[in-house]
Amino acid sequence: MTVRHFHVEGIVQGVGFRPFVYRTAAELGLDGWVANVNGHVEGEVAGPPRALEEFAARLRDDAPALARVRRVLLTENPRQRAYDPGFHVRRSASGHAGPREIPPDAAICAACLRELRDPRDRRYRYPFINCTDCGPRATIIEDLPYDRDRTTMRRFPLCAQCAAEYGDPADRRFHAEPVACRACGPSLAWEELRGEEALRAAVKAVEAGGIVALKGLGGYQLVCDAGDPRAVAELRRRKHRPAKPFAVMVPDVESAARLARIGAAERQALRSPERPVVLLARRRWRGTPPLAREVHPGLSLVGLFLPTTGLHHLLLDELARPLVVTSGNLTDEPIAIDDAEARHALAGVADGFLTHDRPIRSRYDDSVVQFTGRTRVTVRRARGLAPAPLPLDVRGPVAGVGAQLKHTFTLAADGRAHLGPHTGDLADLATFEAFQASYDHHKHLTGIEPRVLAHDLHPGYLSTQWALTQPLRRIAVQHHHAHVAACAAEHGVRGPFLGIAYDGLGLGDDGTLWGGEILVADLSGYRRVGRFATAPLPGGDAAVRHPSRTALGHLLGGETLGSPRPYPWLTRAFTDRLDPAEVAAVHAMIARDVNCPRASSAGRLFDTVAALLGLADRVSYEGEAAVLLEAAAGSEHAVPLPHRIVRVQGLWVYDPAPTLAGLLERQLGAEPVARLAAAFHLTLAIVTADLAARAVAEGAPRTVCLGGGCFVNRRLLTEVKRRLRAQGLRVLVGGQVPVGDGGISYGQAAVAAARLAEEE
Repeated sequence: MTVRHFHVEGIVQGVGFRPFVYRTAAELGLDGWVANVNGHVEGEVAGPPRALEEFAARLRDDAPALARVRRVLLTENPRQRAYDPGFHVRRSASGHAGPREIPPDAAICAACLRELRDPRDRRYRYPFINCTDCGPRATIIEDLPYDRDRTTMRRFPLCAQCAAEYGDPADRRFHAEPVACRACGPSLAWEELRGEEALRAAVKAVEAGGIVALKGLGGYQLVCDAGDPRAVAELRRRKHRPAKPFAVMVPDVESAARLARIGAAERQALRSPERPVVLLARRRWRGTPPLAREVHPGLSLVGLFLPTTGLHHLLLDELARPLVVTSGNLTDEPIAIDDAEARHALAGVADGFLTHDRPIRSRYDDSVVQFTGRTRVTVRRARGLAPAPLPLDVRGPVAGVGAQLKHTFTLAADGRAHLGPHTGDLADLATFEAFQASYDHHKHLTGIEPRVLAHDLHPGYLSTQWALTQPLRRIAVQHHHAHVAACAAEHGVRGPFLGIAYDGLGLGDDGTLWGGEILVADLSGYRRVGRFATAPLPGGDAAVRHPSRTALGHLLGGETLGSPRPYPWLTRAFTDRLDPAEVAAVHAMIARDVNCPRASSAGRLFDTVAALLGLADRVSYEGEAAVLLEAAAGSEHAVPLPHRIVRVQGLWVYDPAPTLAGLLERQLGAEPVARLAAAFHLTLAIVTADLAARAVAEGAPRTVCLGGGCFVNRRLLTEVKRRLRAQGLRVLVGGQVPVGDGGISYGQAAVAAARLAEEE
């Protein structure tokens, strides 16, 4: 008999891996044991050599659906001792220190859903039903190795029946750590009501047009009838969210298909265990639409997702209608996870609280993805996706602390990067404290203690300020280099590449604001080869909230590059609809260069065009004007607008003055807004292809990495990819890493790792 020690790395805790190892060994007639050790799975196995080879192959190739096996090591065991017959699952133990992988939460599986709806099953209508294939993971883990007594389930001792399932190797709930039932597990509450009565009270509240605060997996959620205009409008008023679209939960893909057009990739994403919100093209309805217009005002896309828990299914079964399910917070605040905190923060928002007594350890918002053809773009990496590690060529432990908007952090070591959950915008103390708590917790869980912190150049970002207070080596990473480096690192690009970064604003290495950048780069460095022309932002941050100011900045103070600015009679139609006092104030600010930082920003150019077309003079969230412009363009056919590219101090510079003049001329000629919006998208794609062609002609690499929030725009991304590929270029865009600022921390970690490797 041969004895081997085996060591399995990856996401192998909390996914039914030990039961799988047990069954595999039993089928092959092997003796030995298996246990969770630190953040991986270890054990010993004894039997004939051929059976041991088959055992190792099955561990690699036949793992449970939620497992992600990265490495299986079988080593000789010098202790060739006799084993008791059979194979055993041992208690977990702490092992050697090192990076550990945290299993993300997984949506309810098909088997548990059948039991939830089966009157003969003892877990019939039990909201917290789960097994080794589904249920809470990252949101309840307090420590590793992953066992019940290291989760928030430790306060719920197993009843005799659950304990029997937990200990039965043949059962689907064998070592399912969150396993519970009505007799021993968490229970629902609505004021003094419990269980089914609490659920019925919540159902009645939604039916009556009310708003319910529901305790979900990663935090509280606000729920109302998505077809009730009054309820949705009231939710907007109370939540202080006037325009940003709400996500809608539907019971199944068939229901989603009645609301939106769904392709094969989108269908697969909706059904996946991650259960992200998927942005889909909504269907047009004659008569009264099933979703209130207030759900996604003025937009052609709708975010749909399927239920993640038994509780969500029960609500949808009872209500038989689509539900708005959005984060349980006020705008710009972190999602509430503590019960007392939720009742305080949401007291003026919710009409009632459907809560339960299982604590949430970690805050996770819903993930958001979309598809452009077959290309997947992650908008937000959160519940179900984070904190599952991503590959990264990194040795020593480093951390990327992210930017300011759509904040995330990344912990990286030993070839893996753990992209933390979406924090939100680091706008105030509460969000900043949420970031710090999450960072410390994930450091503890992963076992990664960074020696180097990578941060943004901008001194005003709270993440940068925090990094500068830490007693560690720091590496400053330019914002747009981090964007394109994130894309390159995700796709394993090791050499130089051409980076195209389009976003709102980021501080450049020359101290000015950038946002429309063409870079020749590798992971360790870059040089700027192209940009958009600069224009003033009257009032600084105020211009971001007032696209009309950005438009005035372009019309009155755009960079002088030899093109005439639009004639006054072309701009008068725009300025006449604005407050004359504001126009005069902005004009004076630009003339005197007072509080008018200049920016080469693609995002602010989108804002400008949206304002000129009358789509957005003021916005309530960053990117709103661009979203409205994309919606206006739809699939409209377009004729491009004029554009001009000039050479300025060794850089290729896009001068948008001819584009804006052409837009205003065609607007004066009564061309429809939709066609003009489409024309702008097409023009920007042509400009991008032209800038790339000039860079390649001067020796830039033929691999192109796209980054920045502007590439969430499906029309822009499609047009840009098509034109770059027509030039024979290889075009890459982030798929698992958010393309916007949520991916900055991953890019920062990649840059820091590359610079450290060069030093070594």
